[in-house]
Amino acid sequence: MKTKIQNRLVNAARLWIAAARRRFSFQRELLPTVACGVREDGPRSSDARRLPVFARLAYAKGKRRRAAAIQRLAPRSVRLVFATTMFAALALAFIFPASADKQGVVQCANVIYAGNKTSKCFADAFLTTLQQKTTIVTERRFKPVKLDAKELFDFPFIVMTGEGDFRLPQPERDNLAKYLKGGGFLLASAGCSSKEWDEAFRRELRTLLAGAEMKQLPLTHPVFRTVFQIEKLDLAKSSGTASLEGIELNGKLVCVYSRHGLNDTHNATGCCCCGGNEIRNSLEMNVNIVAYALLH
Repeated sequence: MKTKIQNRLVNAARLWIAAARRRFSFQRELLPTVACGVREDGPRSSDARRLPVFARLAYAKGKRRRAAAIQRLAPRSVRLVFATTMFAALALAFIFPASADKQGVVQCANVIYAGNKTSKCFADAFLTTLQQKTTIVTERRFKPVKLDAKELFDFPFIVMTGEGDFRLPQPERDNLAKYLKGGGFLLASAGCSSKEWDEAFRRELRTLLAGAEMKQLPLTHPVFRTVFQIEKLDLAKSSGTASLEGIELNGKLVCVYSRHGLNDTHNATGCCCCGGNEIRNSLEMNVNIVAYALLH
C-alpha cells in the first residue's frame, strides 16, 4: 500500500513539473505576441529596411514592446518553474528519505550489540581512503545498526569493536550467524587491545558458529595486498609485530579479527589507545580488508 502511494505522489510531482514547463514555454513564445499585437512571423530586420518610414517606426516600436513583455513575463515563469521544482524535490525527499540506501554506494555498519554496547573509537577514515585509491564508491561514515535488526542484512560489511566483557543475547547470536552464513563480512577488533573483549568475542564466535575455527592469516593471504602491499603489521607501542585471524565458511573468508586492535584511534576524534598496543598501519589494513570483502 505504501509503495502505491509513493508511486502516485511521484507521478503527480512529475506531471506538475511538466505542466509548469509547458506553461513557461507558452508564456515565453505566445503571450508576448498577444500582448504586442504583432505576429512573430512579421517582417524580419532585413525586410524592414524596405518598408516606408512610418512602417519601420511601427515595426521598431512593436519589437521593443515584445522585448519588454518578455522581460515582464519570463521572470514570473522562471520563478514558477523554480518553486514548483523545489516543491517536488522536497516531496520526493520526504517520500524517499536520505537514510535510504544509495544505489551503487557501499555502506558499512558499526554494530550495536549486547544491548547497547558499541564503540565510537573505530575510525572510519579508511572508507575515504578506499574511495580515493579504488573505483569503489563508499558512504564515508559508519551507519549504526543493532545486531539483532533485520537492517543488518542491508550492509555487506560490518564492524564490531569495544572493550570489556560482554554476552550476546540469543537473537543477536542467531542474526549474526545468519548474516555471516548468508555472505556478510565482519571486521572485529578488540578496542584498546582489551583482553576481556578478546576472550568474550572468541567465546561468542565459538557459540554461534559451532565447528568454525579461527585461524591466523598468513602474510601471503590476498587480503594483505588487495590495495596496499602490507609486508608486516607494526605495533604502536612495541617493536614486535601483530597478526590477524580469520574465520572461513565453505571456503570463503567471512570474518577478520585483531586482538591487538585495528581501530586506528589517532584518526578518531576524542579517542586514544592509551593502555593498548594497537596496529600502527590500521588504516591501510582496513582498506585492504573491506576491498577484499567486497571483491571476493
